[in-house]
Amino acid sequence: MAETTTTTLNPDAHLLLDQPLLRLPLEVSRKNFKAAQRAFERERDALLSSLKAAGTAALSGDASAPASLESLDASIAKLEALKKRLATLAASSKQQSRNSRARIEHLGELYKIPSLVDVKYDEWARVRLDRLLVDYLLRFGYGSSAAALAREKGIAELVDVEAFVTCQKIERSLREGRTAEALAWCGENKQSLKKLGSDLEFQLRLQQYIELVRTQNPNKIKEATMHARKYLASHSDIQLVTRAACLLAFPPNTPAEPYRDLYSPNRWTHLTSLFLSTHHNLLSLPSRPLLHIALSAGLSALKTPACHSTYTSSSSNASSTSTSVCPICSTELNELARNVPYAQHSKSEVEHDPVVLPNGRIYGRERLRHVNEKMGTAKGMVRDPTDMKLFEEQEIKKVFIS
Repeated sequence: MAETTTTTLNPDAHLLLDQPLLRLPLEVSRKNFKAAQRAFERERDALLSSLKAAGTAALSGDASAPASLESLDASIAKLEALKKRLATLAASSKQQSRNSRARIEHLGELYKIPSLVDVKYDEWARVRLDRLLVDYLLRFGYGSSAAALAREKGIAELVDVEAFVTCQKIERSLREGRTAEALAWCGENKQSLKKLGSDLEFQLRLQQYIELVRTQNPNKIKEATMHARKYLASHSDIQLVTRAACLLAFPPNTPAEPYRDLYSPNRWTHLTSLFLSTHHNLLSLPSRPLLHIALSAGLSALKTPACHSTYTSSSSNASSTSTSVCPICSTELNELARNVPYAQHSKSEVEHDPVVLPNGRIYGRERLRHVNEKMGTAKGMVRDPTDMKLFEEQEIKKVFIS
């Protein structure tokens, strides 16, 4: 019975990691629909207004035939542009529908697998591992490698290469000191960002203002003033707006705070981080790579207090007192596992002769003696093998299990 319980597959628990797989196509489809709706309503209102004006002018005899034809030609050109825009959005929505169908089928396969030891589960898990690797590559800027891996494994519809590539282009532009691409993205997602309560667009406009003031050119200063009146004055953070206005009285090399911070190049790093968090939040993407989340879950099942000791058993630790290699103590995973919780065991195994050191750590007396002999600890002294602190032997107290 115990073995059956251990190997029984719980699909719902597995799918906790795969929620973004279905959320992103839905969010992109919703964004496409809203964009198409706004574009249609905008062009419809403009076209009706133009046709009404042309009709009124023709009936009153105020318009000539060439002027009327020119107005109609302009309206037709706008409609053709609208048609192309809607066709692009429709193609994107169809692709997202195909992606959603493929992902639902992929996740549905898990419910047909009865056991963790089933060969089909191994196949499904390999596909998920490939997805996690693609996600990891995309988040760290290896778009070409991620796309190649997705094509090779046949999982192009199960990953979101395009969304991350667009994100990385904007991220790169911010790191290079440009705001145009990020502001264009904010314009495309204006309503969604407003619902989120994001101030990304304001921070970008503020940075534009700072760069204009930084030049100390009279013409640029005048342009900065107009820019502030248009984009910054109405913001709810009056204190920040006041500080921005005061920049006009301070040069870029000022030591005075908070104006020195506003001029600091580190603001571009802040804008980049703010954009990434806003982008991921808007598309319901986790802030960390899915591979890290999956590894953290597994590492938590293995972690013990000794895993982050200075003298832990590690292949990279010359001071280790053991030759065994713990995955958490390894160079590759040690830092990732540092903040995950310790393993929770439903069954405890305690040595038959427990003693407690003054620092609160408990060991078996015989095992502690054996380790200290290997470390060459002086007689009458005991060294904690975890943090290497030294105590007198008389300070050790025997403990009893109650």
